[in-house]
Amino acid sequence: MFKDREDAARRLATRLSHLRGKRPLILAVPRGAVPMGVILATELEGDLDLVLVRKLGAPGNPEYAVGAVDEAGHVYVNPDVTDWLEPAYLAREVERQRALLAARRAQYGAPQVDPAGRSVVVVDDGVATGATLIAALDAVRARRPAHVTVAVGVASPQAMERLRGHADAVVCALVPEDFHSVGQYYQEFGQVEDADVTEWLGAWHGPGR
Repeated sequence: MFKDREDAARRLATRLSHLRGKRPLILAVPRGAVPMGVILATELEGDLDLVLVRKLGAPGNPEYAVGAVDEAGHVYVNPDVTDWLEPAYLAREVERQRALLAARRAQYGAPQVDPAGRSVVVVDDGVATGATLIAALDAVRARRPAHVTVAVGVASPQAMERLRGHADAVVCALVPEDFHSVGQYYQEFGQVEDADVTEWLGAWHGPGR
């Protein structure tokens, strides 16, 4: 178990220490992974930015991810839901989440760093199904980075298997067999607010950067 997101980020930084000196680009998945991204970018002497994706919630259970969508409209759907997920519902959910992505991008500001040709680390605090993070990885891949590593605090074994097909390397601090939820592996797992993200990004991209 981690004490908090900072603890998870520092454990990941240790496992990614081979990237120090290579100026990696750390792309955090908002909102929870942003404080982790700040630590990784600092520890690895890299750059920091965001990759924006939104979970596609299941009918009647919005917390369960049936897939995810990125800013460009690319959609990933979990293979195990295609038999029962209605196309009409999926189309409505995609449009709803894309509208939220547009609003979030307007709040956070335009991307600051081009990942083309870069060594990129996509970071998240935890992964249950893998849908959101896979959409993030596919979005990053489309921009032609040289190498993509996914770094997560905790993941289910099923999510780990799915992630391996979408990144050059997968680094995860905890892969418990009895995984139930991301939050159960953090002693402190408070909500990260949009205002927090905006403040962290403003400080990172401010004068002197």
